[in-house]
Amino acid sequence: MSKPRLALFDLDHTLLPLDSDYEWGEFTIRLGWCDASEFKRRNAEYFEHYRAGTLDIHDYVRFATQAIRERGAQAAARAHEQFMQEVIAPAVRPQALELIGQHRQGGAQLLIVTATNDFVTGPIAKLFGIDELIAVELERDAHGQLTGEIVGIASARQGKVQRMEQWLRSRQLDWTEVETTFYTDSINDLALLEQVNHPVATNPDDRLRSLAQERGWPIVELFT
Repeated sequence: MSKPRLALFDLDHTLLPLDSDYEWGEFTIRLGWCDASEFKRRNAEYFEHYRAGTLDIHDYVRFATQAIRERGAQAAARAHEQFMQEVIAPAVRPQALELIGQHRQGGAQLLIVTATNDFVTGPIAKLFGIDELIAVELERDAHGQLTGEIVGIASARQGKVQRMEQWLRSRQLDWTEVETTFYTDSINDLALLEQVNHPVATNPDDRLRSLAQERGWPIVELFT
């Protein structure tokens, strides 16, 4: 019998031609939920740390969720619906949908594995028709309000491998029992790229492009 096939997708700059976490922050500025100049300054700093692989994700999540924690769950949910309509849906490209469809038609189980939090990415995964989402899980208190903390292992860098291993174990599987393909744009995902059977550099950053060329990994350009 052939092994179950898994198609893993990073989200930001891989399936989407933007960073959903960053764009959500910019969206909250337009809503007037935070001080524009200070938020932009700090958001840009965190983004540069992410690109450099030096991001303190716990510190970033406290910063990134401050506005929605202050506004409350209902207001945040309404704002996210507007965010999906105005920012995310127009950014979905046919090439990304086609790639997902190819794996779905081939019988693979589809997963999004992202370092962006589940509040931002949950509706985006549904938009792509992908039920399995491994994202940074935000802690909620007894009343369902966000605390600004992360539950368990953050799905960033090596954490993506660890979260995938948890996912596999929950299904009585390990890496040797599945055939895995992973699409990502970022050198930050090197640990998972090296773990899977078929790493694919997708719209890659300069460092990942160079490494992919060196190692003979496929390079896919979904966006121009």
